[in-house]
Amino acid sequence: MAGRRLLEGLGVGAAEETGYRALLRQGPSTLSELSAETGASVAAIRRMLPRMENLGLVTRVAGRPLRLLATPPSVAVDILVARRHEEITHSRAAVALLATEVAGRVGNHPEEVLEVVTGREAVARRFLQLEHNAADEILVLVHPPYAMDITDEGEDRRRRGDRRAQARAVYGPRAFDEPGMLEHTRRSIADGEQARLGDVPLKLAIADGRTAMLPLVSEQDEADGSALVVHPSALLDALVALFEALWRSAVPLRLTPGAEPEGESWPRHSDTDVLTLLAGGMKDETIARQLRLSSRTVQRRVQALCEQLGARTRFHAGYLAATQELLNRAAGYSRPG
Repeated sequence: MAGRRLLEGLGVGAAEETGYRALLRQGPSTLSELSAETGASVAAIRRMLPRMENLGLVTRVAGRPLRLLATPPSVAVDILVARRHEEITHSRAAVALLATEVAGRVGNHPEEVLEVVTGREAVARRFLQLEHNAADEILVLVHPPYAMDITDEGEDRRRRGDRRAQARAVYGPRAFDEPGMLEHTRRSIADGEQARLGDVPLKLAIADGRTAMLPLVSEQDEADGSALVVHPSALLDALVALFEALWRSAVPLRLTPGAEPEGESWPRHSDTDVLTLLAGGMKDETIARQLRLSSRTVQRRVQALCEQLGARTRFHAGYLAATQELLNRAAGYSRPG
């Protein structure tokens, strides 16, 4: 814990935080005592003292020699948070002023249409920014590998809570190669996402029809983490058209929201996920991995479902389930009026 930066996000530097935390441990201290505790020279502490006072981290004790007292953490952090909120408010207000400086320009310059983001962490941050800033709708073609950790349910819930826009997503069969993806998708659908299964040639996210993000390199090289951000242009229009075409040809993805009720009619809730994944053309191994079942168990259930539906093949079973609206009824959905 001692080496961990706790106040970095509030604008406190490493040396300032070290000095503040030393004062918290030691109590009121002279510059020499604080120097001995932190390993910094007295001159260095004297130079950073005005900055620590300006941040509200320390106060001076009356008398001689000079002694410093740490501000209680509850008070200090509140001051820092209030200061950071004020800075953010001013920065947001500056956006409108900065926008007027380019308002008179006509058309997009080629170098302003495309933005290259390099590095996995930078790509993840840029995607979160795109997702957070979307006000009306975010469109997603879901395809591995993923920049975000889909298995972290807490982080997943926080992201969905921050999202203001309605989401539409098309999941390709390979989207569920990653363990835990089915539960991630189930949570997203429960939170209001409209989801479909279909052909997904690439990973893509589009926010409000104004900003798109897609991999810059081929899937084999994507481990390096590079992405292309596309701003309003003919290329962006083509990407929106691609999503809409894939959306129209995809089939609804229905997943059971919870436990299986007693005495329900066929198909049971426990069958719905299997039928849905069958309709998406997924293999038994992928279904088994997502449902945490053995391949043998999935094979038996698929065979039983084929017999119940009168299907010739496993793909035929998924097709019949979709066309007969069995997935909608089992998952608790009804046809829109």
